[in-house]
Amino acid sequence: MKTFRFLSSLMLCSLLWVSGRALAADVPSVVLVHGAFADGSNWSKVIPILQAKGIQVTAVQMGLDSLSSGVATTRRAIDDQKGRVVLVGHSWGGSVITEAGQDDKVVALVYVAAFALDAGQSTGEVGKDFPPPPGGQHLVADSKGWLSLPPQAFVEDFAPDVPAAQAAVMAVTQGPLQAKAFGDRPSVAAWKTRPSWYIVSSNDRMIPPDLERAMASKIGATTTTIASSHVPQLSHPEEVAAVILAAVAATTK
Repeated sequence: MKTFRFLSSLMLCSLLWVSGRALAADVPSVVLVHGAFADGSNWSKVIPILQAKGIQVTAVQMGLDSLSSGVATTRRAIDDQKGRVVLVGHSWGGSVITEAGQDDKVVALVYVAAFALDAGQSTGEVGKDFPPPPGGQHLVADSKGWLSLPPQAFVEDFAPDVPAAQAAVMAVTQGPLQAKAFGDRPSVAAWKTRPSWYIVSSNDRMIPPDLERAMASKIGATTTTIASSHVPQLSHPEEVAAVILAAVAATTK
């Protein structure tokens, strides 16, 4: 696996750079879609790694009120790209890219500990045959139905392998998710017509790792397992970036 990642990155670099000058290769840009209880800054450690390879990167900022609004926000980011796109989704962002990825510009999907739904399947029902994850049992709803994680649960269940001080900041800046969004259903499943990659977080306490493996298998994704919490993009950014770079390399003309 390490050899594959190295060769993928090497191939990408050879396509992008010769004597310090960019080649005229059709290299896809990368659009990053965050999940629930987060925002675009969740990608802060992956972004500079991709940029250092000469990749154009955009991180969306979603309101987390519904699947349709998340898809609309992501489609605007896709529209802003000059060419083809590798679309990356974390957690709830996987539900979003499953539909938004149907855009003609999207050439590959990367799921990072994310929900990979079928058309007509809701996020709330995809894990019904698996034991509830520890973190999900600690979600609290306000009077308007917005879900969030209490600070202690956030640190212990969402980001236990992130430095405690950083996780504490993430807890108070988290983006609540509207509970009704768990019932929203994508009208299409873009993974049926695009190559997909999937990162399984084997220590995930927000989505059962066995569910992640099952979803990765169902969509026929090239799968990488990382011994990580729910946020491998923060605790293992180089490994996550390597998977994204492999997707970029595989779809570069």
